Amino acid sequence: MELKIRVLLAGLVLLTFCCKDAKTKEQAHKYTNALIEETSPYLLQHAHNPVNWQPWSPEALEEAKAENKLLLVSIGYSSCHWCHVMEEETFEDEEIAALMNENFVNIKVDREERPDVDQVYMTALQLIKGSGGWPLNVITLPDGKPLYGGTYHTNTQWKKVITEISNLYREDPARAREYANRVAAGVQEVNLIIPDDNQLELNQKQLTESLANWSPMWDKEWGGNQGRQKFALPSSLNFLLDYAILDGQQEVKDHVQKTLKNIMLGGINDHIGGGFFRYSTDPYWKVPHFEKMLYDNAQLMGLYARAYREFNSADYKAVAYQIFDFLEREMKNPEGGYYAAIDADSEGEEGKFYIWTADELRDVLGSDFDLFAEYYSIQPDRAWEEEKYVLHKLEADYDFAAKHSLNIQDFGDQVQSWKEDLLAARQQRIRPGLDDKIITSWNALLIQGLLEAYKSFGDERFLNAAEETFQFLMEKSIDGDYLVHSYKTNSRKIDGFLDDYTYLTAAVLSLYEVTAKTKYLDWAGKLNKIVIDQFGDTGSPLFRYKRKSDLISKIVKINDGVMPSPNAVFFGNQLKLGHILYDTTALRSVEKAVEVVIPAFVEDGSNYTEWGSLLLNKTFSYYEIAVVGSDAATIARELQTKSLPNTLIVASVSPSELPLFKDRYFEDETYIFVCQNNSCKLPTTSVEDALGQLNRF
Repeated sequence: MELKIRVLLAGLVLLTFCCKDAKTKEQAHKYTNALIEETSPYLLQHAHNPVNWQPWSPEALEEAKAENKLLLVSIGYSSCHWCHVMEEETFEDEEIAALMNENFVNIKVDREERPDVDQVYMTALQLIKGSGGWPLNVITLPDGKPLYGGTYHTNTQWKKVITEISNLYREDPARAREYANRVAAGVQEVNLIIPDDNQLELNQKQLTESLANWSPMWDKEWGGNQGRQKFALPSSLNFLLDYAILDGQQEVKDHVQKTLKNIMLGGINDHIGGGFFRYSTDPYWKVPHFEKMLYDNAQLMGLYARAYREFNSADYKAVAYQIFDFLEREMKNPEGGYYAAIDADSEGEEGKFYIWTADELRDVLGSDFDLFAEYYSIQPDRAWEEEKYVLHKLEADYDFAAKHSLNIQDFGDQVQSWKEDLLAARQQRIRPGLDDKIITSWNALLIQGLLEAYKSFGDERFLNAAEETFQFLMEKSIDGDYLVHSYKTNSRKIDGFLDDYTYLTAAVLSLYEVTAKTKYLDWAGKLNKIVIDQFGDTGSPLFRYKRKSDLISKIVKINDGVMPSPNAVFFGNQLKLGHILYDTTALRSVEKAVEVVIPAFVEDGSNYTEWGSLLLNKTFSYYEIAVVGSDAATIARELQTKSLPNTLIVASVSPSELPLFKDRYFEDETYIFVCQNNSCKLPTTSVEDALGQLNRF
């Protein structure tokens, strides 16, 4: 009894302190706005600004109209460094906040929650300024038509902007409306894609022309495209690798290898913890912008795993595994699914969690420091800032070991020991913030990356993670008959966008190819039908980004960015389904869409590489390999370890009515059918013979 009383008293004391602590924390915030009710980490970062922020909502838009106030829409994301800077310098300033509250209805948008709002106003900003970025700050009329657009502003710049724009609207509203109407019309025109009446014949010459326009922009020394900043663009590299293989383009293949190598060696790769940062701030892939995004790492894991099948590089395999280990350790929700992003900043400083001084490294590594310093470029002339280093390499492990007469196996073990010691030391630091939203489309990209790794390495952990992630999405990311865009406990349900549907369709098609489980093919059909029924764009073969829009313009997204064009991915799905089901209508829809976009691909190939991949599918031979029989899954797995662009590999372990399998199942044997457009070679039981048939087709 005495023990129970002591426990109860301890609990009451703890509760009292907790309540006092919570009350103290609440009193510490002088201001609290409507964002406190949100779950987005980015919006919550602004919940105690003196600005009367609201989330994007019909109520906020109605308030602007009712009060005839301009809308001030500020868009960013949780891991955005300059978003944090502008908040601290400007949005926490009481004088600035008073001006904003008096003259505007102020809306904060997490671009990862509302990519549609971001896309519309980014288009407006690019029309107004010629370029864009984040934070994205736009001032619009009460009806949402843009009057002003910009990115990061200093405190002084922002005060000047909001004063001048509010004065303009008050003193000359007609002029303001005229300008905003012109910008809104420009946004609508960008998203108006009308097919040419003249049918365009698809051919390989269009690929040659596109590469002729694009290749002069390649960085011949460091890989990637020329520029002061560099992004690793998996869609581009996947396309170029396929093209190089199909057309025998050694120069293109060399460019891909150079790019993959330098990305892997550079500081954009987190050599200690695994995974990649969002982009490099220099042409050498050396100093990154330190945020880590799920979509980058998902795609890069798949890219390096796929490149391993072509080049058989142990380094590429290591990179894929390091990404996987990082994601499992730092970005996986305990329930399943993977978080969106890790911040660039900690303790108010960009990259502080990841960078090292030479003294810090000496403390951890001891007598190994000198060799480590040469391996990871820890020399004063290669510092990022004075006495601060971003770990990066100038040569691959094999070359470094040979130069120093080191046994490669022993040296590999030594490097692994360094990484473990430094990771343990780094884990003692204050961590960057975590954006714990689980975004449907990004997790779908991860499923595909995991499956590429499974095909290359045969490690069941990749397949298990892919299937578990899909199961999580089915439990958390569906509202009635439709997908939701992102999930977090108690978050508002935002309708899924085109990329949520098309990326997830692509993911379940890949699951079907790898597992031969027809439930995944059924899911692909369901998701694809929703896109066709709900996202169609009248008068065009393409699809709108959103089922129902409350914005100033529809969005028809056809170009790639850091993620593939959702329209191009849809037609990639159509292509696969067309071949699996022998659906000529689906296959013809692919041709019609590619005909619309291919002029843009020819002119600006680097921004339309998913369409370039479709052009490869349509202008080079495309094969179906159907494996049928009790051992079909195992044989299909063996085929999937090969580098075979433009080839669909599917299996059935039981009798099936699907056209590729119908009347081809025999209980006593497993057969491989190598086909092109429903015309098949004689069946074989040998993988080697099947590959020979493919080469002779």
